Amino acid sequence: MKWRSARRSSNVDDRRGRGGGVRAAGGLGLGGIAIVVVVGLLMGKDPIEILGLLGEAQRSTPPGTSTPGATPANDATLQFVESILGETEDVWTAEFARRGARYEPPTLVLFTGRVSSACGSASAAVGPFYCPADRDVYLDTSFFDAMERRLGGGGDFAEAYVIAHEVGHHIQTLTGISQRVNEARRRGENVEGEGGLLVRQELQADCYAGVWAHSAQARHAWMEAGDLEEAMNTASAIGDDRLQRQSQGTVVPDSFTHGTSAQRVRWFRIGFESGQAERCDTFAAAQL
Repeated sequence: MKWRSARRSSNVDDRRGRGGGVRAAGGLGLGGIAIVVVVGLLMGKDPIEILGLLGEAQRSTPPGTSTPGATPANDATLQFVESILGETEDVWTAEFARRGARYEPPTLVLFTGRVSSACGSASAAVGPFYCPADRDVYLDTSFFDAMERRLGGGGDFAEAYVIAHEVGHHIQTLTGISQRVNEARRRGENVEGEGGLLVRQELQADCYAGVWAHSAQARHAWMEAGDLEEAMNTASAIGDDRLQRQSQGTVVPDSFTHGTSAQRVRWFRIGFESGQAERCDTFAAAQL
């Protein structure tokens, strides 16, 4: 993947090696809860146990700052994340402008071990997540190593897909989709399970990641042999059915939150092959 040709974003808050300073208080948000469930299954742990570890602390460092000298100029990880985030900004800025709207990019927070957000304090075990309360993406890049070791996914394009998926949740916040799902939960509706709102929300984020990949390829022709397969393998590896089968030996569709492996691959492909965000309306789809 020829990612170095992309513009590097300035919206990366590098907190690696400095601990998790709290930015705001509050309970874990919808996106965080979904990630806890998935990564809990991945690691063979009880998601409820992980949720119990998520607490609040007092503010220790202000947002938007970095540790002097912590990120050398040759930090390939930081450069990669800045490049992928920069490309998502360019793609979605153009898409929103086409609709007569203005895109407000998220900040991507890099951390190690533990981090705090407006959705609460979380450990690296939670995995990458988007917090709608502060509209930021949170990423401990050690997740990429775990993704390769435990899931069979991995590779730079697969890692870019993960970032683009989380940015997809930001798109949902900007367009009101996340609020719609949250309101359904507050009304007491069951949003989990096959065809549920949580699954549709996650599959839409997969589709948005595909739209990003389509546009990025058209702009830079940066995909190399095997890149698309990396993303497909990763999307397949983090399907609810596969994760549940790996962790507990059985599949429970009523507890699905992200969709099956086949569904995740299908919706990424819809976005990638069409390049049209309008094709990503999973909420209106009769078949997922």
